Amino acid sequence: MHPPWKKSLLVNNLFVILSAILCGFSRSAKSFEMIVLGRILAGLNSGVSMNVQPMYLAESAPKKLRGTVAMSSAVFTALGLVLGQVIGLSEILGGEDCWPFLLASNAIPAILQLFVLPWLPESPRYLLIDLKDKDSCICALQRLRGHSDISIEMEEILAEQAATSGQRPKSLCELIREPTLRRQLLTIVVLSCAMQLCGNDSMYFYASSIFQEAGIPLEKIQYVVIGTGSCELITSITCTVFIDRVGRRALVMGGYSLMSVWAVVFMVALSQQGVVSWMPYLSMVCIFAYILSFGIGPAGVTGIMPGEIFDQMARPAAYMICGSLIWIMLFVIGLAFPFILQGLGHFCFIPFLVACVSTSLYVGLFLPETKGKSLLEITEEFTKHSVKRKNVANGWNGPQEIKSTML
Repeated sequence: MHPPWKKSLLVNNLFVILSAILCGFSRSAKSFEMIVLGRILAGLNSGVSMNVQPMYLAESAPKKLRGTVAMSSAVFTALGLVLGQVIGLSEILGGEDCWPFLLASNAIPAILQLFVLPWLPESPRYLLIDLKDKDSCICALQRLRGHSDISIEMEEILAEQAATSGQRPKSLCELIREPTLRRQLLTIVVLSCAMQLCGNDSMYFYASSIFQEAGIPLEKIQYVVIGTGSCELITSITCTVFIDRVGRRALVMGGYSLMSVWAVVFMVALSQQGVVSWMPYLSMVCIFAYILSFGIGPAGVTGIMPGEIFDQMARPAAYMICGSLIWIMLFVIGLAFPFILQGLGHFCFIPFLVACVSTSLYVGLFLPETKGKSLLEITEEFTKHSVKRKNVANGWNGPQEIKSTML
């Protein structure tokens, strides 16, 4: 049985608090090893929280607002990025004297969470499906919904409990070997890999040099870079507002399609920067547009998809795969991008263009819309598609073939 989400988040904050202590006192101790260990602990905290938080939010949210509530995790991630850029300014904590305080500042949200989380109820689905505690589930739903009627939502959770009756939480290997979940697993693999292979982080790599070529003074570039993080924050908020109206599929497909267009324009602009004087400005536009397109859907929707398409027994293992692939791909791109840049020059975004186009096509062809649907309805959509493909592959045309066959 997987651990309770709320308790996992509470314990996870100890990693970042210890990280802040090590980094904060590293200069006094004259130990770079403390910084390395502190950053490793901060990375562990990020890896756990970016998986557990969307799960807890998605399981606690009503069906109609599941996307909005789960997407709030992406909004605050983007907000943390912008706040980090702001307090990292040389006038605040980015100076030589204040950098230990900058590295230790991540303890503030952790301490805040330690005070707030104990007052929140555990996930209702976890209480009923995993612990078989119906009374606690009802109590948690009443605390979360206030005076709203919870009878319909309770029926859905009971139906999910009945569907998973007799099962136990799947391990990583069991999930990979489970044939009925192959299509869901493939979807998570594609979306998780595309999250980093789309080249969004490489845009941040280009930002400073492009801004410099556009004529922005070197000492002012740090302020302009804040605009890149602000773009992701704005689009995350926009995505949160529209995700339960437009749907997950449209946002992801639209985001990757727009990124494909801007990747082409960006490569053209890079190749002509030495020839046309205004091309650096077009490159700046491409950087902001690319990041905006990424934030429209892929940035937030990818993180909530395992909670949307996997049941309570498979969800933890699915999030483990999703989170692991995102960080592994980030590591791979970080190592490979300098070689891609050296080999392809101005056309270094061709691999990212291929990834964006391929992902957009996959989502358009194979990912059913999950907006406003219960988990059982979503599972039925995946199963229906798999059965249909199997029947077509076997040459089976359904009951119509029986009717037209003479006996």
